[in-house]
Order: sequence, then C-alpha cells, then structure tokens
Amino acid sequence: MTPPSASPLSRLAGRAPRIAVIVPCYNEAVAIPKVVADFRAALPDAAIYVYDNNSRDGTVAAARAAGAIVRRETLQGKGNVIRRAFADVDAELYVLVDGDDTYDAAAAPAMVELLLRDGLDMVNGARVTDIAKAYRPGHRLGNLVLTGMVRAVFGDRISDMLSGYRVFSRRFVKSFPALAGGFETETEFTVHALDLRMPVGEVATAYRDRPAGSVSKLRTYSDGARILRTIVVLVKEERPLQFFAICGLVLLAAAILLGAPVVAEFLHTGLVPRLPTAVLAMGLVLIAALSFACGLVLDSVARGRKEVKRLAYLAIPAPPTAP
Repeated sequence: MTPPSASPLSRLAGRAPRIAVIVPCYNEAVAIPKVVADFRAALPDAAIYVYDNNSRDGTVAAARAAGAIVRRETLQGKGNVIRRAFADVDAELYVLVDGDDTYDAAAAPAMVELLLRDGLDMVNGARVTDIAKAYRPGHRLGNLVLTGMVRAVFGDRISDMLSGYRVFSRRFVKSFPALAGGFETETEFTVHALDLRMPVGEVATAYRDRPAGSVSKLRTYSDGARILRTIVVLVKEERPLQFFAICGLVLLAAAILLGAPVVAEFLHTGLVPRLPTAVLAMGLVLIAALSFACGLVLDSVARGRKEVKRLAYLAIPAPPTAP
C-alpha cells in the first residue's frame, strides 16, 4: 500500500486540474452538510456534486444549503447513480465518496496527489478503523473473502475492493461501462481497472461510524449475494477460459466418480448392470468437453472485447502529471 504524499497539490501540475467530487445520496440529510463542508475544505477548487437517489428526508435541501450542486437519479441503486454521474459530469479528476460521513475528507488531497504524481487511473481508499460498529466483523470478513476472490483471478493490487472512497482519472470514468445497479458497482470498478491493467494505487484512509440519525442502506446478506453473483458473472465474461475450464473439470470429476465403479464392474464381469449411471457418466463427460470448447471460443471473443475496451480507454487523454 502506497503511503500518502506530503507534497502540495499545486506542485504536481502546472495548473490545478478540474476536480469533481461525486457524492451518491439516499436519505442522508443528517450527514450530507458535513460531507460537503469537509470536502470543500479539503479540495477548495473542486465542484461538489450530490446525486440524490429518491431521498425522502430533506437530503436535497440540506445539500443545496451546504453549497453542493444537486442532481437527481430516479433509478434506485448506487450503480445507477454512478452511471448517470459518470456520463453527465465533465472533469479531469473524479473523487467518489459515500454521503454518510464515514470517510475522511482530509485524505482526498493525498489521494489526488498520488494519482497525479504517479500517473494513475484509480486510487482506492483502503479503510482503516478500530471502531467495531463502523466496520463490523461480519462485513470485514465478507470483504476479505470477496476481495480475495477478485485478487485471485484478476490480480492482487487492491486490498479493499468494496471501499466507497476512490479517485479516478477522466479516462477511467469515460471508459467505464457502469453496468451494475447497486452496491456491486465497487466490484466493477476494481475488475475494470485490473482487467485492463490500468495503473492503480491505494491509500490507507480513516473510517468512522455514521453520525447519529443516519441509517446504513447496505443489506448484508442480499447485497453480499449480489456482489458474489457479480464476481462470478465478471469472471465468466472476462476470464471465460478459466471459468468454463473449472466447470468442465468439476463435471469431469463427477463423471469419473460415477463411472469408475461401472467400468471396474464391466472389466470384472463383462456386464453393465447400472446402465443409467453409465449413461449419466458419459453425458457428463460430453458436457465437460463442451464446456472446455465453449471456454476456448469465448476466450477469443473476450480478447476481442478487451482490445476494444483498451482502445476506447487509450483514446481519452491521460491525467495531468507533474512536469
């Protein structure tokens, strides 16, 4: 994990880059004024966009009173908000943060500086906290398991895949497909960066509990299941040979387990008394072979899609860097 830089932002580029802070919000009237104020103090030249997602508690009025640019997205879910914001907001650097006041705005300049200094496309804010209520053991374990799965397949350059605090370059944002509808969008961020081998970094950031009166929108089990499903789908889409090879090996192992006793009995007696089992084992072998063949074909298709995405990514200028 890269330590934060102590150098001022103004030393990293000949001019101040245009920065947009994007804050997805749903019923965060209690927390949003402080979030806007903190990021205005941390990044005084940035434009702060609060994207309201059908709030019913006065979030819009509170955000406007705090001085934020307020926009709305009626399709429910964080992923839908991200899709709209990334399409509509024009900037050179994008800071994405949740509107619940759990992330430290003071870390934003260091994250921006790291991205500019090293010419990165994404800087992830890895959460660090001793507050059990802020980062419950179950959530921590789930994050470790899900992050570990992505690291095993796509590379181990990110330690906190589900963090809601990130800084992006323009070419990341404008080449990001944004297909997710909910909290699984963080998984898409990570896989998009790792699969295209973008330069990424990570900064340890303080993480705290929500303010009194603010309620978490995360549904532990259902959202965890959706994230797991997203990982499986992304592995299938981006690593089809691995995915279908594993499926084929599982099917082949089941076929051997079922068919070995039948073959042994046939060699011993010349009879096949368990014909349905023999037919099932043969069917599993054929499906396993088909799975391997599908993996080979789809791997070529995925390679072509990756080339197109890479060219779209390269068509957008890189972030400004220090002279």
